[in-house]
Amino acid sequence: MLARHDAAPDPAVLDRLSYYNGMAPSEVSAKACDLAHLPRKPSYYHYDLTRYTRAFPAFLKADVLFGDVITVQPVPTLVKSRPIAPDNGNSILLKLDRLRHFTWERDSIGFRDKRRAAVWRGGLINEQRRDLVQRFYRHPVFDIGHVGAPQPGLDPKRFLSVAEQMRFRYVISVEGNDVATNLKWILASNALCMMPRPRYETWFMEGRLESGVHYVELRPDFADLEEKVAHYDRNEDEALAIIARANAHVRQFLDPRREDLLSLLVLQRYFALTGQLPAGALPERGRFGYSAASARPGS
Repeated sequence: MLARHDAAPDPAVLDRLSYYNGMAPSEVSAKACDLAHLPRKPSYYHYDLTRYTRAFPAFLKADVLFGDVITVQPVPTLVKSRPIAPDNGNSILLKLDRLRHFTWERDSIGFRDKRRAAVWRGGLINEQRRDLVQRFYRHPVFDIGHVGAPQPGLDPKRFLSVAEQMRFRYVISVEGNDVATNLKWILASNALCMMPRPRYETWFMEGRLESGVHYVELRPDFADLEEKVAHYDRNEDEALAIIARANAHVRQFLDPRREDLLSLLVLQRYFALTGQLPAGALPERGRFGYSAASARPGS
């Protein structure tokens, strides 16, 4: 697979590779761990990372930071999330915590057949989410509420599954500790995503999402939510065009072989630019489950 990529590089793969790993040549820190002793907690991060690092020699070292990362690290570091900023090159994105963030559900209800209202459910873990719920908690049409502990004047509302939220035309996305977990399934659905401009990004490349192209941008205080809902109820074709472009953004993440290839290439570039592997050195394909024959050009 990697050999075939080297023989005939896919421009889309190269573009994403540069997006995920924009680091400059550097050295690993004194705190870097070798691949045989990567952090084991949380276990789902460990599993997602070792799924690909096992293709490389165990003595290689990496700086790794698990969890919801919202700052850029002083040295190139493997992370799940990073700020959307021009100087985020030290944050090397990998597809971590994939079961939570990259699970897609089929939406069988067309936009025009959905309920003409906005919906949101989530925890009140920051002020922006609290502002949303306080403003629309008792709205006569929208179904907006939280599912955490009771708050003064804001009791939790009934949990809504993804399928239940897909019955609504407009699904609101609000960042939590880092990115909004629901953003990915919203953009894959037949609903219209409404959200403030995102500040953080993951493997999903939230930084490439454009207001009015892939989603409807809301003010940070959500004061324009009713106005935006009314506009797209009157202009359904505009909504459908945005939904189509959102779906197209999602499709680039649906090819398992391309996703695997990119994950390996991100690591390959990291190890090369930290001086641990020669540029262009290929991982041990057999250890990743690909035979040498299947990786030859044309196979």
